Amino acid sequence: MTRLAQDIARWGRELGFQEIGIADTELSEAEERLQQWLAAGRHGDMAYMARHGKARSRPAELVPGTLRVISARMNYWPESADANANLEDASRAYVSRYALGRDYHKVLRARLAQLVDRIAAQVGPFGYRVFTDSAPVLEVALAAKAGLGWRGKHTLLLTREAGSYFFLGEIYTDLPLPATPPATAHCGTCSACIAACPTGAIVAPYELDARRCISYLTIEHHGAIPEDLRPLIGNRVYGCDDCQLACPWNKFAGVADEADFRAVRNGLDRATLVELFAWTREAFETQLAGSPIRRIGYERWLRNIAVGLGNAPHTDEVARALQSRADDPSPLVREHVAWALARHA
Repeated sequence: MTRLAQDIARWGRELGFQEIGIADTELSEAEERLQQWLAAGRHGDMAYMARHGKARSRPAELVPGTLRVISARMNYWPESADANANLEDASRAYVSRYALGRDYHKVLRARLAQLVDRIAAQVGPFGYRVFTDSAPVLEVALAAKAGLGWRGKHTLLLTREAGSYFFLGEIYTDLPLPATPPATAHCGTCSACIAACPTGAIVAPYELDARRCISYLTIEHHGAIPEDLRPLIGNRVYGCDDCQLACPWNKFAGVADEADFRAVRNGLDRATLVELFAWTREAFETQLAGSPIRRIGYERWLRNIAVGLGNAPHTDEVARALQSRADDPSPLVREHVAWALARHA
């Protein structure tokens, strides 16, 4: 099993993962934190976070027979993605850097499936299940146990080598592999991520209130964005990276090796709010085919951009763009357009 664990780490690197680790399934501490977070209602509309009971923190209940979890990370920072320049130009639309390339669910799942095939070729049939942010899995807690990094004060996983700009994926398995030693934490007294959050969603070190988080509001939340938070969102139309951009460890993050993440698709790192607001439903579906953005749907895409336009500097072009959708068929879009027009009035 020790030799197999070494082979799995090597095969993982050959398949494009930067690091592979192995964790046992004991997550009682993480389970307690999760239950407290749910009890406080900090998951907002994400009912799925509570839907599976404690299976999320008990891998052997989610996948019977699970003894170990193989955790993998893959860097995603794209080329030529000047995040700060985009944020500072309020006429542009800011898209979280992880979403500028191909949908990571597809990329990681395919690579993990290839890794499973290599393991099976070595040991024969074995029990497993692959996850890429697609089921009730405590991926940060598992990755930390597997030695891939430590949980930062913004609640994301951090590494000394690559900061936090990476995706995580898991293989639940019945193979009794040796566990990787966990990494030590290196946040120290730094609180840059907490200070950087535009909406104050990081309510304390290691504690996030999703209901105030811009990533939650622009991606997970289906209804109207609370009015008091709209001005704080700025030009962020899909996700938010501010806590990561402020983190000193991310100065060590390099450009992704994976071509699907390295290249920016559809010019989304340069697009203006006005031009994206003009997209038809057909353009949205076509331009964002293969992108993680597509899953929020056209209506929420327009909702988010309307907020961005409400926060943009006033120009005739911005006013015309908003007025063009003042009578949009969607009540959700109309509400946010009316708010934005009132801001410019």
